[in-house]
Amino acid sequence: MIDSKTSFLALIGNPVEHSLSPIIHNAAIKFLKLDLIYIAIPCKNEDFQIVINALKKINCKGLNITIPFKEKAFNLCDEISPIARKIKAINTLKVNQNFEWSGTNTDVEGFIYPIKDFKLTGKKSIVIGSGGAARSAVQGLTDLKLSEILVISRNESNLKKFLDDFKNFKSVRGSLASNKNIDDLINQADLIINTTPIGMKNYKDYDELPFGKEFWDPLNSKSIVYDLVYNPRITKLLRFSENKGCQIIDGSEMLVAQGAKSLSYWTGIKDIPIEIMRKAIKKYL
Repeated sequence: MIDSKTSFLALIGNPVEHSLSPIIHNAAIKFLKLDLIYIAIPCKNEDFQIVINALKKINCKGLNITIPFKEKAFNLCDEISPIARKIKAINTLKVNQNFEWSGTNTDVEGFIYPIKDFKLTGKKSIVIGSGGAARSAVQGLTDLKLSEILVISRNESNLKKFLDDFKNFKSVRGSLASNKNIDDLINQADLIINTTPIGMKNYKDYDELPFGKEFWDPLNSKSIVYDLVYNPRITKLLRFSENKGCQIIDGSEMLVAQGAKSLSYWTGIKDIPIEIMRKAIKKYL
């Protein structure tokens, strides 16, 4: 029951209509009997700072930040956790005792969750995209001690900034999608991660493959393909990869794991009911 004392949590992004974050968070909130509610708020790019600054002045206890604001949120925080400062991307905010935003990143831990038991040490990986989610993926892959992490992007200026921010990561290098050697790079990768929103429900390129079909034709059946998109659970990329004989991983487990970490960050509760969150999302995917 919502009343005048109920506080709220929210997801801010564009788009957010596809998001199942309210489903998993409200399931956990109900189980824990907390006087909270979690909602999704669509936000235009030009309004992001205004919206963020307004929310901390009302009964908002915390926010999740999604595409395209994970890097932009970095400059709006009074406090930033070491992991968020390291990768320069924030996906979780909470109001501190001074009524300012404290920011962290739970995506790294969420990203690792579905692949932590794979034997990936010394393997070669490719990260598709150079946005906030790619930053979390690169940190996660570094933590898992992969030997090569190749970031592939279409945007030369974004890629340059990305590589500059990760210049102290010896295993990280970059390439434009137009690289003439891209076929060999795709064919030799042990793990490929899509961090772009392409394939996401309600996104403009919902029924496309990131960078187009020809980009993926050299895909090796021994590769693992991990798509951070979770709605739909099986994207066109994952279906294509599965038909190639690849092992596939969808983004739903990452969503649940990072969501549980965010809820713990907001509430201080360590024992978050992750299985309740997992069951809630399965009803919708």
